[in-house]
Amino acid sequence: MTVLPCVEVEPQEPANAAVIWLHGLGADGHDFEPIVPHIQLPQGVHTRFVFPHAPKIPVTINGGMTMPAWYDILEMSIARSVDETQLRQSAAHALALIEREMERGIPAERIVLAGFSQGGAVAYEAALTAPYKLAGVMCLSTYLATHESVNPNEINKETPFLVQHGNQDPVVPVQLGEHARKWLENKGYQVTYQTYPMAHQVCGPQINDVSAWLSGVFN
Repeated sequence: MTVLPCVEVEPQEPANAAVIWLHGLGADGHDFEPIVPHIQLPQGVHTRFVFPHAPKIPVTINGGMTMPAWYDILEMSIARSVDETQLRQSAAHALALIEREMERGIPAERIVLAGFSQGGAVAYEAALTAPYKLAGVMCLSTYLATHESVNPNEINKETPFLVQHGNQDPVVPVQLGEHARKWLENKGYQVTYQTYPMAHQVCGPQINDVSAWLSGVFN
C-alpha cells in the first residue's frame, strides 16, 4: 500500500518512539504540528511525530464538497452514519504508517496511534484490529464509528487507551466519547477518560494530560 504523505517532526536524537496522529475532517497534517513543542516527555524518550494528510474526497454532509477526509459522513445524527468501507481503507493506511515506523527501527510497542474527531474514529478501528501490540491509543473528541462491526484483535487487549472530550462539543457530542469509553471498558480494555470545559478543540490543560499519559506509556 502506498504510504500517505505526512508532516514529520523529528526529535533531536535518533527516534526511539513514535506518535502517528490523524487530523479531523477538513484539516490536514499540519493541524496538530504546533502542539509538538508543548508535549513534555521524559529524558531518553526521543519521539518522532507523524501527521498524515487525508485524501480529498466529496463529503455528503458538506453538500458533496471535496475536502480532506478519512471517510464520507452521510448524515449529522448522533448515530454518525459513515462510509465504513472508506473508514476501513483509512485504517489500513494508518496501519501502513505503523509498519513503516517498524521498518525504520521503532517496534510497535513504542508506537502510539492518535486521532482527533474523524481521525480518532480511524484510530479506533486501526488499533482494535492491528496485528501487533501498540504502546497506546489516543482518541480525542471522537467516537467509535464501527462499534457494531469491528472485529478486535486480542493482541491489544492490554494496550492503554486515552479518551478525551470537550463537554461542550457541538460537533461530536460528549455522549459519543462516553459511549466509546463504556464499549471499551465492557470489552476489558484499559481506558483513561478525561473531559474538559471546551468545544470541538484542544486546550492547554489537555496537552498537559497528553504529556503525562504519553510519558507513562513510553517509560
